[in-house]
Amino acid sequence: MGTISARVPDELEAELETYLEDENLDRSTAVRKLLTEGLDEWRREQALERLANGKISFSKAAEMAGMSVWDFAQLAKERDITWVDDDHVDGDLEAL
Repeated sequence: MGTISARVPDELEAELETYLEDENLDRSTAVRKLLTEGLDEWRREQALERLANGKISFSKAAEMAGMSVWDFAQLAKERDITWVDDDHVDGDLEAL
């Protein structure tokens, strides 16, 4: 396991101290938890952005986000991300 050291503004450190007390965590555990949550959110945002830009498929985006396809579909719906190309849908409708 690696070690990360960082300087933070006094306000952020004070907020971290409040978080430690509220969550009843030691500093290392709290920082790991917050870092993990932040990186999880970053991965989801990256996956949504790449999906919206057509750079990756829906299943690849769900995988990148670390989510099931069902949970990722719900997230995409909540964020109003269109992941099916309108031309593809129109073509499917014409086949009917």
